[in-house]
Amino acid sequence: MLIMFNLKEFLIGEPLPSSRLSEEKLTKRKALAVFSTDALSSVAYATEEILRVLILAGVGALALGWPISLAIAALLALLTVSYRYTLAAYPNNGGAYVVAKDNFGLNWGLMAGICILIDYTLVVAVGVSAGVAAIVSVFPGLLPLAVPLALLFVVIMAVINLRGLRESATIFAYPTYLFIGSVLLTVAVGLFRMLSGTLPTAPPSSEAIGASATLSLFLILRAFSSGSTALTGVEAISNGITAFRPPAVQNARITLVVMSLILGAMFVGISFLAIRMGLRPLETETLLSQLGRLIYGGGPLWIVLQASTALILFLSANTSFNAFPSLASLMAKDGFLPRQFTHIGDRLVYSNGIAVLSLLAGLLVVVFRAVTTNLIPLFAIGVYAAFTFSQAGMVLHGLRTRHQGWRIQVPVSAVGAVVTLMVVLIFIVTKFTEGAWIVLVLIPSLMWIFGGIRRHYQDAARQLALEGPPAPLGHNHILVPVSGLHSGVLRALEFARSMNGTLEALHVALDPERVPALLKEWHTLAPDVPLRVLESPYRRTRAPILEHIHTLEGTLKPGDLVTVVIPEFVPSHPWQNLLHNQTALYLKAALLFDDRVAVVSVPVRLH
Repeated sequence: MLIMFNLKEFLIGEPLPSSRLSEEKLTKRKALAVFSTDALSSVAYATEEILRVLILAGVGALALGWPISLAIAALLALLTVSYRYTLAAYPNNGGAYVVAKDNFGLNWGLMAGICILIDYTLVVAVGVSAGVAAIVSVFPGLLPLAVPLALLFVVIMAVINLRGLRESATIFAYPTYLFIGSVLLTVAVGLFRMLSGTLPTAPPSSEAIGASATLSLFLILRAFSSGSTALTGVEAISNGITAFRPPAVQNARITLVVMSLILGAMFVGISFLAIRMGLRPLETETLLSQLGRLIYGGGPLWIVLQASTALILFLSANTSFNAFPSLASLMAKDGFLPRQFTHIGDRLVYSNGIAVLSLLAGLLVVVFRAVTTNLIPLFAIGVYAAFTFSQAGMVLHGLRTRHQGWRIQVPVSAVGAVVTLMVVLIFIVTKFTEGAWIVLVLIPSLMWIFGGIRRHYQDAARQLALEGPPAPLGHNHILVPVSGLHSGVLRALEFARSMNGTLEALHVALDPERVPALLKEWHTLAPDVPLRVLESPYRRTRAPILEHIHTLEGTLKPGDLVTVVIPEFVPSHPWQNLLHNQTALYLKAALLFDDRVAVVSVPVRLH
């Protein structure tokens, strides 16, 4: 255990006292790096996903990528304005779970919370998968290692976030701002070359995806839904208001606007240049990589762009590693998730939520082979459903509270709710056969599971409520398993004698020839304690003891209890545990969930 503790401390750092919690709050600059990586990183693949759908109708259909991109940018502006009101209305947490629960009731809040949890999990899987794709664009030979690389980066992200919020923000700030600078510089250079008449166009490539469909409204809507992944992560700041330094709401609103402006500029700029240059989606190189390579003609700036893109895609998971545990803790406080999600770890973060998120994201990476396109159909349904819950909830909130500015806020939120609901329906229709059905099955399934968890906690609370005197405890049957007679056994017997009840020692006769000598010595040193010898023809230790305990349980009256007192060796060095049989450990594990058996370990320290 000491080795594991030292390894944990080496990886995530020394424990922090609760008094340091206020020092872990974030400035606007660091908060932008923590909460915007998901949204900003989506520009690395959003335009490509639009064109990947349009190219199915031929090269001529690629021109529609520009109006589709403008429509998505307009939706971004609408959501930004609406979420500014949400941040003010819910200063402690303005996420879809809280807003929907407050305005529509607990079950609708649960559905919104599940949608966001699914989205946050997919954000991690998509981010690391897209990051690996960016690396493979430069080093194609790494393609067979895509899944192991993606899993490695999930582990790295988990370890960094387990080290604490402020430390992770410091680590992530530099690559985040490097990516912003690289993309904006690429767009600026591209626009300059366009105005100067030197903007290159994409050369013909045999790798380009060929036409296989006709241009239709369905195809356009499908392209719009694919590109709408650019807006995932916009709601993350509303789930993390409490992480900001005071004044938290004002700082969160400013950060939201800055993030949206940067996101809109990068997304619109990339879409405009990509379509103007005639870029097409390729299987072995990302669209952003093609854009940078042609604008810069290769060279160091293209490498920096690719490196920063890979970093920001990996770091996009950081948004989820902060928002997922926070949301899970809120849902756990309402009883929908295990209470362990509410526990704050050594480094003042919800470490259990971080661990669970890592496991779920890693599973998705393996199942979908770290291919971004395979994950995209599952990606945005959850987040846009949460958008809808949040916007619709704010409509009711404004009408109910009539707060300052509600006459403007309500129409904005209403339009946002209608538009995002339309996007959800578009996703369901256009992506259903590509995997969206999985999310539609998963949401009600998780609602049933989470509802069962809440019912369990409610039942437990009712049964444990202090109503009158407690039921009297019946007779206590005390059993002490012994392998022989030594000081540790005598210590356990002395402890057992201090308890009220019937005391009996148990010995499993693995070597029958030694039993007479043991009985003789026993009658000398512990004559007041009866020793029962259990036969074991198959030389097993635990089975005869467990069989005796279960036989004894059959004779118990209501309120009776069996207490098993186990003498347990505690070596002075952890490695010495390997030199002893772990009978005590296995016996405790076998009796762990028996509600009529209490297990007590009496430590016997070996110096």
